[in-house]
Amino acid sequence: MKKLIYLIVLLTISQYTFGQFNPPSKYKEPKEFSQKWYNFWMSKKLTRATEQRDSLNDLVIAFNKDTTQRGKDYRYLDSLFKELSARFNECSEKNNKLKAQYAEINTLYTNLMKNCLTDAEKYTNALKVKTEELLAREKRLAELESIIHAQDSLVNSLNEIVKRALLAFNSDELTVEMKNGKVYVSLSDKLLFKSGSAAVEEKGKDALKTLADVLNKNKDIDVLIEGHTDNVPIKTVQYPDNWALSADRALSIVRLLSMDYKVNPKRLEAAGRGEFYPKATNETAEGRAKNRRTEIILSPKLDELYKLIEKNRK
Repeated sequence: MKKLIYLIVLLTISQYTFGQFNPPSKYKEPKEFSQKWYNFWMSKKLTRATEQRDSLNDLVIAFNKDTTQRGKDYRYLDSLFKELSARFNECSEKNNKLKAQYAEINTLYTNLMKNCLTDAEKYTNALKVKTEELLAREKRLAELESIIHAQDSLVNSLNEIVKRALLAFNSDELTVEMKNGKVYVSLSDKLLFKSGSAAVEEKGKDALKTLADVLNKNKDIDVLIEGHTDNVPIKTVQYPDNWALSADRALSIVRLLSMDYKVNPKRLEAAGRGEFYPKATNETAEGRAKNRRTEIILSPKLDELYKLIEKNRK
């Protein structure tokens, strides 16, 4: 290829040099010039053409060198291009893999975030429910405390009223005390009954009438009458044991309060305890005397409290 280019260039130069300056075929030597001058003139022309040829030859050599270098550069660049293309393809393949991995990871991340948000919503809702339940319980507790406080106030007031009403009776005949949120009126055996009898004595009736007046003025009070004895056995035709005697004495007081003193029977309850709940030791006469008693236990009605407790169970 290079030789062909070189030959074309030389042919072009020759045609240009000799074709343009050769004298025509009918050229006649001028008379005014001698052969010497003609040769000199032609020599100059030849020298100039030779210089032009040499210059063009230098150009061809330079062109050949430049073409050779350009070929080398082209081959280097072509090799570099192929290498970079291979690297580009490799990087492109890695990029596609990374994109696929990114898409997969992004999908996992999105699902994880959705799950996390779902769990967070569940926990938030559960916390909200628990908070509402706690607030409701606190409210119910406050209501319970309010009711209990009101009942405590009522019991304290009732205790003072009963004490004032029964001031006329001696302490060995009757005592009033408050415990466990209730008022206990303890009437001794000698105030109410004769030995082995369930018939209430007159002085005992006075005490019960005074107590009945208090109960009729405070209708939200439930009344439990408990009969108690000492541990000395009794065995009569009417009472085979102390249990029977204590129960009959409690019933006698219930009848007296409801029938004679008009206390609502629905508020009254009787129980015979016998010798099984002693107040003092049965080893001494003094202790046995304390154990022979009738206790009238006054407690506020717990209807509201029971309703609230039942409501909390639902």
